[in-house]
Amino acid sequence: MKHRVVVTGVGAISAVGENSEQTWQAMLSGTSGIAPITLFDASNFKVQIQAEVKKDPKELLQLDSRVTAKQLKHMNRSVKFALLSTLEALDDSQLEICEQNADEIGIIFGSGAGGSETFLKGQETLQTKGAKRISPFLVANFIVDAASGHIAIATGARGPNMAISSACATGTSAIGEAFSTVARGDASAIITGSSDAVLLPLFHATWTSMRALSKGTAEPSQAMRPFDLERDGFIAGEGGASFIVENYEHALARKAKIYAEIIGYGSANDAHDMIALDVTGKGLSRAIRASFQTACISPSMVDYINPHGSATKMNDLVETNVFKEFFGQEKASQIPISSVKPIIGHCMGGTGSLEALACILAIRDQKVAPTINYRIPDPECDLDYVPNEARSCDIDVALSTSAGLGGHNASLLFKRI
Repeated sequence: MKHRVVVTGVGAISAVGENSEQTWQAMLSGTSGIAPITLFDASNFKVQIQAEVKKDPKELLQLDSRVTAKQLKHMNRSVKFALLSTLEALDDSQLEICEQNADEIGIIFGSGAGGSETFLKGQETLQTKGAKRISPFLVANFIVDAASGHIAIATGARGPNMAISSACATGTSAIGEAFSTVARGDASAIITGSSDAVLLPLFHATWTSMRALSKGTAEPSQAMRPFDLERDGFIAGEGGASFIVENYEHALARKAKIYAEIIGYGSANDAHDMIALDVTGKGLSRAIRASFQTACISPSMVDYINPHGSATKMNDLVETNVFKEFFGQEKASQIPISSVKPIIGHCMGGTGSLEALACILAIRDQKVAPTINYRIPDPECDLDYVPNEARSCDIDVALSTSAGLGGHNASLLFKRI
């Protein structure tokens, strides 16, 4: 039996907000979090801007029965983002985890790079101070599943637990796998989402070498320009979002607030290149098609799309062509499409979850965030990208798409309930 799956709690942290509502309001107002780099010395880099979380997440986490000082000591920055957003989502959902239901509540959480900073610091300690100075907690706290482990310890959830990592598609994949787990009856509820903290010199150097970063403008907030003719790359960000996804009947029984229903999920790979996008877009198209097959709905029902929208020349063109091919030119031209990356930055593994948040809250408020910095239309990207101002519209079904290094593609469908 396939169970219906709904979202009953949301949480987030980003360069523009310490919680989900702050993040969402910044998305609607088009307020960008991209600013000069402060987390490391960027004087030797051509691109000296990124979208940083403004406060140390350690200051935002309150020590209580769920988060102890000992636990906090061994958390990497990405895990702190994960736990902050998770505790917000759990409180928002009013789902109480206790001895009676702990085995039925699971965790499927993602990260693209895990605790990379912790790994790099450990390597430096090994080289400068020797093996005896390495903490026994080191490996456990930089691997990708550190977040799902820490969340379990903090919440007491003992059900299915795993980490998902599929580069920039991580968040979308994690939510999709959580949806599938609840739909087939393996859990009553799942804590899901993703986070990443990759604003480090090594990553910045890599994006620079890839020529993937925008060269920027005089005003940092205007650097990323998805779908614009003069777009020239992304600006990196950090953070993430968490959700409580729940069996619909379980949510009704406890009279939970319901944001939206998850009705479809698809995943596919380009099997083409570790970095370069498959210009045919066939992998993304297969992921989208799979999500509609799961949902059993017609493409004509989609009212909003939150795309990957990374502001690279090829990505935005390929996505546009995929949408036109899948929906048909006429329908594709009628769907509002907006990228929130110029606002939050490209948060790598955390991106898909923050973009899912944009879909879920768009359904709640019947309003979509804009694509800011859209100035000069690209004749080849000729769809409705909701330029520069939020828009009120009727949204029953929203589609979120993600693409990542290694050829990963994922797609989610959300529905108003």
